[in-house]
Amino acid sequence: NIQPPEKPLRAEEWNRLKEGFRTPEVFEEAMFNSMIRCNSPIDVAKSLLTHVAKSNGDVAYTLLVKYLALCVQQGQTSEILDVYDIMKVRFRILESGAYNLLIKGLSNSDRWRTALTLLEEIKEIMVPSRTNYESCIKALSRHQEMDHAFKLYHEMLARDLVPTLDVLQVFFDFNRGMKDAELQKELFDILLYLRDNQIYPHKTFMQSIKLWFESIPGGNWTGHLTNIKDSGQCPVCNHQLEDSDLTEEEYNNLSEKIIRDVIHGTDTFRKTSPQEFEAFQAFVESRPPFDIVIDGLNVSHMKPRRMHCENV
Repeated sequence: NIQPPEKPLRAEEWNRLKEGFRTPEVFEEAMFNSMIRCNSPIDVAKSLLTHVAKSNGDVAYTLLVKYLALCVQQGQTSEILDVYDIMKVRFRILESGAYNLLIKGLSNSDRWRTALTLLEEIKEIMVPSRTNYESCIKALSRHQEMDHAFKLYHEMLARDLVPTLDVLQVFFDFNRGMKDAELQKELFDILLYLRDNQIYPHKTFMQSIKLWFESIPGGNWTGHLTNIKDSGQCPVCNHQLEDSDLTEEEYNNLSEKIIRDVIHGTDTFRKTSPQEFEAFQAFVESRPPFDIVIDGLNVSHMKPRRMHCENV
């Protein structure tokens, strides 16, 4: 690993470092990677960027993105905006990694509305990433613009982007004491989303949900963190929790849907043949229930060739 300098260097000093590096052709990339890892001062990184620009006439896209990553890491808002201005002029379209960094960096600054503008720009050319949406949702929530935050949340779901628990927790953290019935409904819908998808919040998220319930005006809620008995009964309120196991009817419906939509699909012969699939079903049904299923192809793909087992 190359060690970045502690202070900005002159052109001749950068050249000496590059000449002594074992692979000079990737010196700048390796140095920026090291600067990100060591969280080097911005003026040191900027001196290398300036040196590259003067030596080569411009700065490669990959180096600009690495410099941008360091700026975001340190919350250097003015530098983030400067890099964005350079990129807009030089490159017609940015790739998703650069947009992720720009939105993340700006959403945590006093220029957070610029992140929202960037999100709208991205929608014109590609599907925004989950990170793009969540950075903007967090910024909107911090500034109490909850209607807009929930609008982006519903856009995420419509695009089949699964929200992280962290962003769902943000909704509960920034809506304590809210009297707005619509916002309360949105939060109850999030709880139903967790329930319907069998997503279990971590302890910090559970604490946020508890505090939100207790903050509902006129609600008189009191929350407790507890452990549920094996019987499924809550030891605090004595209610019986609903069973998460599938009924026989639900299992049969799921099985039929997987066979129809996943295995057969639009063309059975793309993955198997009717005779082969019937033989496989007969094989499975003629044996006791399986505890473990090993995907032989994935095992052979993951293991080094010398470790392959002929029986897998």
